[in-house]
Amino acid sequence: MFDWFQWFTRLDNSKMLSLVLFLSAFCGILVYVFGNRRRGQRLESYKNIPFLDDTPPPPGAEAKPSKVKDNEQHDD
Repeated sequence: MFDWFQWFTRLDNSKMLSLVLFLSAFCGILVYVFGNRRRGQRLESYKNIPFLDDTPPPPGAEAKPSKVKDNEQHDD
């Protein structure tokens, strides 16, 4: 009944199976990203998101108060 498990515990077999799984996952991700031109352009535009927070606010703009999450401790 558990012959497949004993087959998998041998390092020779598990290395090949993990290689096939990771290679197929990598190829699947490549097909997903580059398979559709619009999706590729949208994902490419996301690369600048970390730099959008570095721009200073325009003059005259009011700073919004930051919301405190419910699980954070207050020092009142």
